[in-house]
Amino acid sequence: MSITLYIDENVHRGITDGLRIRGVDVLTVQEDGRTSFPDPLILDRATELERVLFSQDDDFLAEANHRQDKQIKFSGLIYAHKLRVSVGDCVRDLEIIAKTAYAEELSDRVQYLPL
Repeated sequence: MSITLYIDENVHRGITDGLRIRGVDVLTVQEDGRTSFPDPLILDRATELERVLFSQDDDFLAEANHRQDKQIKFSGLIYAHKLRVSVGDCVRDLEIIAKTAYAEELSDRVQYLPL
């Protein structure tokens, strides 16, 4: 049981680094060569890689809601508002999710942080 994460390009690097220090499997959009790709393609890519997308971009909420309404499958979205959730809280909550959740629990869902 573990969730692997796909990290949106606008996420603070401290979150990615903190997760890696804690042994969480993360891949950034930049590392995957997908910088500046449209949001629907980023969510498609996360799904293709069987990774849950973590973003702090409100536009992904709209895309996820659209997919839920149209019953389009996606691997899941974890969202944290940049001004309401600290880097440390994101790292803590994402580590908990990554190490305790099952992929099926997040599939086609939006999980908001903080927990």
